[in-house]
Amino acid sequence: MPRNNRLTRRLAGLIACCLLAPTAANTEEDPPYSRDGADTCLGCHDDAETLALFRGKHAMPGDPRGPFGHGQLQCEACHGPGGRHAARVRRGEERPPPAIEFGAGAPTATSAQNGVCLECHAPDVGFGWHGGPHDTNDIACADCHTSHSGTDAVLQTSTQPDVCYNCHKLQRSETLKAFAHPLQELKMGCNGCHSPHGDTAALQLARQTVNDTCFQCHAEKRGPHLWEHQPVTEDCTLCHAPHGSNHPGMLTQRAPLLCQSCHSQSGHPSLVHDADGIATAMPSQFLLGQGCMNCHGQVHGSNHPSGSKLMR
Repeated sequence: MPRNNRLTRRLAGLIACCLLAPTAANTEEDPPYSRDGADTCLGCHDDAETLALFRGKHAMPGDPRGPFGHGQLQCEACHGPGGRHAARVRRGEERPPPAIEFGAGAPTATSAQNGVCLECHAPDVGFGWHGGPHDTNDIACADCHTSHSGTDAVLQTSTQPDVCYNCHKLQRSETLKAFAHPLQELKMGCNGCHSPHGDTAALQLARQTVNDTCFQCHAEKRGPHLWEHQPVTEDCTLCHAPHGSNHPGMLTQRAPLLCQSCHSQSGHPSLVHDADGIATAMPSQFLLGQGCMNCHGQVHGSNHPSGSKLMR
């Protein structure tokens, strides 16, 4: 792709150097831009991975905001001035690396990599990124996003979880359990519940609380109910494992063990009573029918006038 208005761009680069460095010594230290822009880069970097850039949004010449828009710096808009990197080197000498390299294992500091991205994408990130888990763990934008591609895998629902699983191994194993959200069926992405660029909520949730996040899909559990089940109004994860479980309903334990972690068996009709009405021991410590929900079906709350026991 020919460079747009090459002479104008070179003059702009020289003017910028003069503004940034008023002395001759400092001007010589400023890295120069390449003569032919992307044409210079593609003379060596003509592999399929690099050329895939031209199938995506970053290489659209009609977008004035993009690196390849009119008057922009093309490849060097992100990778920095490449004049020294593209210059001829003597035999035996090592070619200087690009000013800015991206991705895992790149020598460029994460802050410098992200700084380039944020020059254009700061509104997409928002204030929640700074100080969030990804920021504090030195995660670079390029660790998750792929700019040299027609489609960014982390932005597609069907491929997003695989990108997240590169770091979140435990969550991946939980989604493979018998009962889980439909991530493996490609019907849901991680950002359905989480805000990867950070938020004021704990665990980078998409909403301010766990329950509000769950209610995005499970609106029928929201209430309010005439008879409420207190754990439901407090936190859904008190009973449910959000990433997956081997128990039906993604429960953290199978009933009645889950229910008995809060509710005592004392006084329950399933216990044997003597002639004075006092409960005695049973051969089994579990409830009749091996499941509280056989009788207490409205565990998320009831609006029936006689539903104080969540049975109707």
